[in-house]
Amino acid sequence: MSTQTMTLEQIRISGLAALMHELGPVGMIRFLQQFETGYGDYSKDRHQWLDRWDMETLLEQVKQQQKPGEAR
Repeated sequence: MSTQTMTLEQIRISGLAALMHELGPVGMIRFLQQFETGYGDYSKDRHQWLDRWDMETLLEQVKQQQKPGEAR
């Protein structure tokens, strides 16, 4: 069947089958994950959680997380 006469769904199914055949299930998933675009606005989200911390607060958090006897 020619790709020009195939529906988009048929092309998708055929492409996934080719990936599975050549790469196996794990390789196919790893390949497909390269094209995940994610969601949201990372820059906006980053500022929401990063802007509320200053250097002194971050250092205090690190000190609280260290186990007794660890190098500081």
